Amino acid sequence: MTAGGKTPPSHQATFEDALAKLPDGYVDGYFGDRSWGVTVKRSQDGKRIWLYGEELGGTDIVSFNLYRLAGPGSTLKPCEMSAAMVIEFVLGFEPSTEKAASRP
Repeated sequence: MTAGGKTPPSHQATFEDALAKLPDGYVDGYFGDRSWGVTVKRSQDGKRIWLYGEELGGTDIVSFNLYRLAGPGSTLKPCEMSAAMVIEFVLGFEPSTEKAASRP
């Protein structure tokens, strides 16, 4: 994974494993002690993953695209935030175990 710099392979695998565990669509959950709503969309060909998260009742957001490259590896493109912030969020986000209410 590249994000303006190199990410160690083990850190990349941990990040991508955590991202793979997030379900498609909308899910409520927690990051730190705050409630978040997160939407994940995966392209049909599996080459792009988009995540948008919003702190519920707050102002923080997290947003990025992850592109899978033709060869080994992937490219992380955060939206107006650092790659470190994106990685920290994905590793620390815990989806709620309760079924989320339908979102529009």
